[in-house]
Amino acid sequence: MRWWDIDPVLELEKELFPEDAWSRGMFWSELAHSRGPEATRRYLVAEAEGRIAGYAGLVASGGQGDVQTIAVARALWGSGLGARLLTELLRAATAFECTEVMLECRVDNIRAQKLYERFGFAPIGVRRGYYQPGNVDALVMRLSDPSASVQGTEIHG
Repeated sequence: MRWWDIDPVLELEKELFPEDAWSRGMFWSELAHSRGPEATRRYLVAEAEGRIAGYAGLVASGGQGDVQTIAVARALWGSGLGARLLTELLRAATAFECTEVMLECRVDNIRAQKLYERFGFAPIGVRRGYYQPGNVDALVMRLSDPSASVQGTEIHG
């Protein structure tokens, strides 16, 4: 993801997450930490037909990765794009030498939970009222050894 992707990403963000969409400033802040030798973030976008079709982001620190966001345009749900984005985040976690990856997922987002489980993420707890303003709980999930989840997987861009 680059700075010029922020406006189209925000459009998709607001469509998919109307109650708790990230702000422009949040994306700028994340991108500020995604370049150079001290980078701790990896943000990507996927395009289809010349438009942003999905995006994803990861933070890495102290051997732990944290999936910050994964979003796919509704028209492409079920296409495998979410799995491809997650694969790339796990590749990034491996490059950052993360030994585990964490994430939070809305408890009512069963589709996402199934995706994460396919990659080996396991539930480890709940954060009550995590998603605001809707006061929706988050399921906390962990993946041990992200490198094992992407071995033998080929993604071409």
